[in-house]
Amino acid sequence: MTKNYGPEYVRAIAPYQAGKPIAEVAREFGLDEASIVKLASNENPFGVPESAVQAMTAAATDLGRYPDANGFELKAALSKRYDVPADWITLGNGSNDILEIAAHAFVERGQAIVYSQYSFAVYALATQGVGARHIVVPARAYGHDLPAMLAAIDADTRLVFIANPNNPTGTFIPAADIQAFLDKVPANVVVVLDEAYNEFLAEENQFESAEWVKRYPNLLVSRTFSKAYGLAGLRVGFGIAQPALTDLMNRIRQPFNVNSMAQAAAIAALNDKDFLKRSAANNAAGYQQFTEAFTQLGLEFVPSYGNFVLVKVGNDPAAGSRVNLSLLKQGVIVRPVGNYGLPEWLRISIGLPQENAVLIAALTKALAE
Repeated sequence: MTKNYGPEYVRAIAPYQAGKPIAEVAREFGLDEASIVKLASNENPFGVPESAVQAMTAAATDLGRYPDANGFELKAALSKRYDVPADWITLGNGSNDILEIAAHAFVERGQAIVYSQYSFAVYALATQGVGARHIVVPARAYGHDLPAMLAAIDADTRLVFIANPNNPTGTFIPAADIQAFLDKVPANVVVVLDEAYNEFLAEENQFESAEWVKRYPNLLVSRTFSKAYGLAGLRVGFGIAQPALTDLMNRIRQPFNVNSMAQAAAIAALNDKDFLKRSAANNAAGYQQFTEAFTQLGLEFVPSYGNFVLVKVGNDPAAGSRVNLSLLKQGVIVRPVGNYGLPEWLRISIGLPQENAVLIAALTKALAE
């Protein structure tokens, strides 16, 4: 008889499925790695900024010692940028770490976490990982229905996850709607505002949510260096909240969870305004390149505010898998989203102009097969 180890709610977790690595696709389909275009994981197509490379080179001379467990210099830089005290900042091994820490810090087994249908898969994993009850609110136009989410909060709810812009659909919630939601959420419910794609927003849509943290003691803003800042491989994220929340999070945060090179690179990237501006400009141009092509191909897509586009590639449940396989054979990696309940759709990250062109040609061929 096989022994079942661990709690049932942990055994029930379906492990997170990351995008296929380039090397794996090359092996599987007999392709040259150099010819493969990866548009699956919402990475910055420019890669690591040179400023961060230089900072990492300098930090590499001291890798025999543990990193600063408190991240003093990185917190100081973030404190200055967002105009909050340093002790309002929690560092994470990517923003995923912040989301997981929040679930463990604020939710007991059997209590509830509210999140939207079609929102980031880690919300469900974090909920399941602490044995909490899932309250999944149906999406509205593939995005968050905040009034319905507010109504779904019950006496046992302790946490709400909101992604803005949302992954994988790319939808965006205006500032006024979020603030109206925060005004009505019970004080004992922590709201995590996950802004992994904030830096890609057009100027007219940008707002400084860190200012809201000063007003709402139950608000935690989560950000990452993995997307616009180009540091996905280093895993650096952070949360901003008042001390009542950060104190609890730091009690369970793993020591040394952000390594020395990652801290140094993040400081450099945070201050590299030219790189950020270039990344945002490339993203805006790539979005236009994609959406014009999708329109010409007669494909439905969800208007996106991130660095990716969710596009419908067929009307049958096998469409996403079928088109994805064709793209892989052509050396193009995108992200199927059947695990989100969207089997007819693919999420495609915005790359460099030439990478986008390869995707468009490959997708045109795949749809014609």
